[in-house]
Amino acid sequence: MVNEKSLKALFFSVLFISCNSDIHIYENSVISSPHPIASETGKLIYSLGGNAFDAAVAAAFTLSVVEPSMSGIGGRLQAIYRKSDGLISGVDAMTQIPESFNNLDLDNLESYGYKTIGIPGVVAGLLKLHSEHGILDLETIMEPSIYIAEKGFIILPKAIKRMAGAKSEIEEFNGSKKYFLNKLSKPFELGDKLIQKDLANTLTLISKNGKSGFYEGEVALKMVNDIKSNGGYISLEDLKNYQAIDSKVLTGEFNGYTAHSLYLPSYGAITIQILQIMDYLDIKSKEQWPLKVASASEIAYMNRPFQNNKDSLKSILSLSKAKKIAKGINNHRFEISNSIDKDYSASNTAHLTTADKYGNVVSLTQTIGPIMGSKVSTDGLGFLYNVTMGPYLGGYLNEINPGDRVSSNISPTLFTKNNEVILALGAAGGNKIPTAITQVSYRYLKQKFNLNESLALPRVYKFNGPIQLETHLGVDRFYNNLDSDVYEIEKVPYKGEFGRIHAIALDSINNKWIGSSDPDWEGTVKVFK
Repeated sequence: MVNEKSLKALFFSVLFISCNSDIHIYENSVISSPHPIASETGKLIYSLGGNAFDAAVAAAFTLSVVEPSMSGIGGRLQAIYRKSDGLISGVDAMTQIPESFNNLDLDNLESYGYKTIGIPGVVAGLLKLHSEHGILDLETIMEPSIYIAEKGFIILPKAIKRMAGAKSEIEEFNGSKKYFLNKLSKPFELGDKLIQKDLANTLTLISKNGKSGFYEGEVALKMVNDIKSNGGYISLEDLKNYQAIDSKVLTGEFNGYTAHSLYLPSYGAITIQILQIMDYLDIKSKEQWPLKVASASEIAYMNRPFQNNKDSLKSILSLSKAKKIAKGINNHRFEISNSIDKDYSASNTAHLTTADKYGNVVSLTQTIGPIMGSKVSTDGLGFLYNVTMGPYLGGYLNEINPGDRVSSNISPTLFTKNNEVILALGAAGGNKIPTAITQVSYRYLKQKFNLNESLALPRVYKFNGPIQLETHLGVDRFYNNLDSDVYEIEKVPYKGEFGRIHAIALDSINNKWIGSSDPDWEGTVKVFK
């Protein structure tokens, strides 16, 4: 519904736009997200007069309802955005290590359970985006997610498989078993509806009370009582003191465009380095693509432990360094890593990208960690908590102190030219997020494939092992001529294993936004004119 407050906000936003001659008006607004209901939510918000920030926040809350195995209000978030006035900035709402966590506990941590739960950031991050840049009021923005949680929705097939795969862990926790198994304590089946009334109540408290509706009051008390009584670390003070903060935006150059991505705890520096190396690769044949691109990615991945060092960061982002690495690759000096890939992120995470007719663009990634996160849900609240301590703790940067935020391959990215966003995208997929982003960007911006083709073409990955090739049905005809006797190659015939991209781009000829949803997933693109 549209209330009086929403109409007033809309009136003043239109008044501002009409008085600002510098605002470029596009023909449409668009959203690409990993779930059809989330995309429909974004379109609905646009129809109510909302901007890209409103649509992104509403769709993200909806994803917390319809993709609970991938993301949710118990997780973490990173977003990069471009405002209609040209400002590019970001939000860091990553999970944080509680103050009572003791490094001596490291040896006793499991890969899931109460002890792995860090301070959630998604709610604070979404509320920051909305309060600072949105138009519509919060209750209007959150109404779709609350309605869907309360009334239920038909669970998509891949979500059923993810929940079924975690059945044995879910059964260990009363709240999780209540919410994510059916009434017979068995996995959901095709056609089943997921109704989440407790989650609807939690979301309602957030919509009415804002940040305090989650980080203080009855929700916070229920969280702390459950987590503390089961050996976890989060306190009421941890929750009350948590803040989503502005991110540092990093920039690089790629094929005449400026690439913008986020500094730690996001891995935007690695994404930019891969792009800059790829820009100088001499790729003369289809068969050279996986060999040279895989090498570029692997070399950049070796720099993950050094992003928090000022001099190392400068080197990572250096164009001259990228040229030197590319020259070595072009001369067939393929560098091989001797380190171990410690990424445990698996096939998780949700990403959405949206843009409005006024030129606001948001690229947002949220996750709870591995599939089903910590596997823990507090009875009465309805959402899954993240994994922060445990396999994720420290990532590649040894962040093991209370107050630290977990680092992540999450890398929402924008490309601009002449102060306009040309491409905005991000990915789900753990350690393959930067490689998916960079390869799709290369296909679109350098090889000039259209956006759908750029997302559909096969991807590659390499780190401390063979070159992995995406070879599922539909892309299995590519790279058949690669000689496996010469190159160590592993063919991966499963969909969705090389990152799932959701992107928007500018059709400058027709002055409109176009969108594309990863063909290996169940998402959609929705346009509002």
